[in-house]
Amino acid sequence: MPGSTNPTPMSATLSTQTTPTARSAWWTIFRTCIEERLVYRGDFALGTLMRFLPIVTQVFLWTAVFASAKTGDGAIRGYTRDDVVAYYLLTMLGRALSSMPGLASGIAAQIRTGEIKKFMIQPIDLIGFCLAARLAHKLVYYTVAIGPFALVFWLCGDYFPEWPSASRFAAFVLALGMGFALGFFLEATLGMIGFWFLEVSSLLFVYMLFNFFFSGHMFPLEFLNGSLPKPLAAVLAYQPLQYLAYFPAAVYLGKLDDEAVLRGLALQAGWVLFFFMTCRWSMHAGMKRYSGYGG
Repeated sequence: MPGSTNPTPMSATLSTQTTPTARSAWWTIFRTCIEERLVYRGDFALGTLMRFLPIVTQVFLWTAVFASAKTGDGAIRGYTRDDVVAYYLLTMLGRALSSMPGLASGIAAQIRTGEIKKFMIQPIDLIGFCLAARLAHKLVYYTVAIGPFALVFWLCGDYFPEWPSASRFAAFVLALGMGFALGFFLEATLGMIGFWFLEVSSLLFVYMLFNFFFSGHMFPLEFLNGSLPKPLAAVLAYQPLQYLAYFPAAVYLGKLDDEAVLRGLALQAGWVLFFFMTCRWSMHAGMKRYSGYGG
């Protein structure tokens, strides 16, 4: 019999999150997600290892770029060849934490197919469930990738400057952690757009395109800002995507002074809070207008 599915009230959902039963449920979800990732552990491990192959091409690419660059000090906008290679390796580390493949499209697909109804009729929070799944994924990923990461960083140690100070390294780790949170809540917010639009694949494609350039994953943002008009460059200095890859790498390499690091961490925390609130609001507003029909 056709009917309408109404969301569980926010207060009822949130009140279940602090009970012992709820904590046991979240631990079960987290453990199940880890087990799910380990079902095809051979394929997962091979896919993880294959991601390190582009490092070789990047070393050859930037060696060729700097060999042909006619600069007196052998640097481009403050970056030497060694700086760029080290920067690329650090952005790989940042992107491994902040990237959320399939999160936005998965949420949108659940909305479109009606699978989202299970989060409306059961005391399980959609965002919390997705967060537990992503934490499990990252845990398994780094368990597999920590060896290759350590080997690559050791082999490429000559490209890196001296170890940063303890305070600078702490800022780098904090930036990585907030990068994970920002990447999660940003993409979850994009997925919630599926409550208002039937198909969001084109929007996600545009987002990935902007993400590739403005996160600094392709090259340091100094290279991009130098070719933009000053007003646009000033605007881009505050955009959130830079905290997914560029900012942690720049902190580690000492490309930002202490004042810029503190300001960047504050802005990054602000963006995390903004997308957390936006993601929550989008979910509850979307569930209020959502109707699921069928048996």
